[in-house]
Amino acid sequence: MLSSVRKQLLSSAVKRYFHASVLACSDKSFVHRDTPENNSNVPFDFTPENKKRCELIISNYPKGHEAAACIPLLDLAQRQNDNWLPISAMHKVAEILKMPRMRVYEVATFYTMFNREPVGKYFVQICTTTPCILNGVGSDAILEAIKQNLGIDVGHTTKDKMFTLAEVECLGACVNAPMVQINDDYYEDLTVDDINRILNDLKAGKKPKPGPQSGQNGRFASEPKNGLTSLTEPPRGPGFGVRPDL
Repeated sequence: MLSSVRKQLLSSAVKRYFHASVLACSDKSFVHRDTPENNSNVPFDFTPENKKRCELIISNYPKGHEAAACIPLLDLAQRQNDNWLPISAMHKVAEILKMPRMRVYEVATFYTMFNREPVGKYFVQICTTTPCILNGVGSDAILEAIKQNLGIDVGHTTKDKMFTLAEVECLGACVNAPMVQINDDYYEDLTVDDINRILNDLKAGKKPKPGPQSGQNGRFASEPKNGLTSLTEPPRGPGFGVRPDL
C-alpha cells in the first residue's frame, strides 16, 4: 500500500516537473504586451489585392467552416506586414472570419512560423537538431559563422534591421544537412564558406541561389551525393511490364 502511494506521489511530482520545465524553457512569450509598434490601436487592413486573396482562400472551405482559413489568412497578413504578425492583424483576421479573437490568438501563439514581434528583412532560421549537428561540418559551425558574420546572437536583430537570427527545430531537410532557411528559401549542404557567401550576397543586394550548395558535382535535390542508386533510367510510360493477358 505504501509503495503504491509513493508511486502516485512520484508520478505527480514528475508531471509537475515536466510541465514547469516546458514553460520555463520556452523562448517566446504567449502573452501579448502592448508596445508602441504593436498594439490594437495601430491600424491594419489587407491591401485590395490581398482582400481578393482572402476571399479566394475562404472559398476553398465549406459554408460554416470559414474559421479553417485562419492559418492561411494569418500567413498572408504576416507576409504583408514585413514578415511579422501584429495583434491588430490578428483582430482583422478574426473580423473577416467572424470568429472570437481568442481563437485567433490560440493559433498565432501555437505555430512558431508566426512572428509576433518585428524581425529583420532577412529572417535566418538555422536548424540545430541531430542530423544538422552531425552531418557535414555540423550546424554548430554554421551557427557560429552566422553569429560572427552578422555580429548578433540567437534571437537578436542587426542594428540595420536587415537580419534576425533564430535557432529552430527540424525543418525537414535532414538529407541535405546542415541547412538554414532564410525567409522562404532553403540553403542546404552548407559549409562555413557557403553561409558566409550567402549572407554577404544578401548584404550586397544579390539573390543567392537556394537549394543544395554542394557545387557542380553535388546533388540537384535530395538524391545521394555520389549519384542515383535507383530510377536511373527515364520512365517508360504507363503499361510497361504489364502482362497483355491481364
